[in-house]
Amino acid sequence: MNDAARPADLSYEGPIVLFDGVCNLCAGAVHFIIPRDRRGRFRFASLQSEAGRRILAGPGSEGPDPDEPPQSLVLVANGRVYRRSAAALRIAAGLDRGWPLVAAFLVVPAPLRDLAYRFVARNRYRWFGRKTACELPQTEESWRFLDAGDELTGASSAP
Repeated sequence: MNDAARPADLSYEGPIVLFDGVCNLCAGAVHFIIPRDRRGRFRFASLQSEAGRRILAGPGSEGPDPDEPPQSLVLVANGRVYRRSAAALRIAAGLDRGWPLVAAFLVVPAPLRDLAYRFVARNRYRWFGRKTACELPQTEESWRFLDAGDELTGASSAP
């Protein structure tokens, strides 16, 4: 499967970060993103949620590669789907303060960047643990999390 962003004919309001809702590392990444996205541009959905499954099943989005570890982080932005290190670096580009500088690593060829990403993805449950279910926040940030009833329409602006 090619790491280059694929065009997606998805309707959504975004950008949307899809994450493994039972993975402690992935949930930690979401908790890392929220305070560094003071403009509130990013929305979130777990890969296991109805909203996450609808987004990934949309036209232009291909299913997981059987040779890949389970997906941990996906970015849907500007009608494109980014996976692995491309997703992580593009998310960093949309954060506040110095985090956009991390996106400079996008010049490194994807196969090299993804070596480290895949290694961590394959071991994330062993190293960081997993939950039995995705816990959505019950805070003032809960509006940023999509659920099955949310409309996924509108224009997207993202890194």
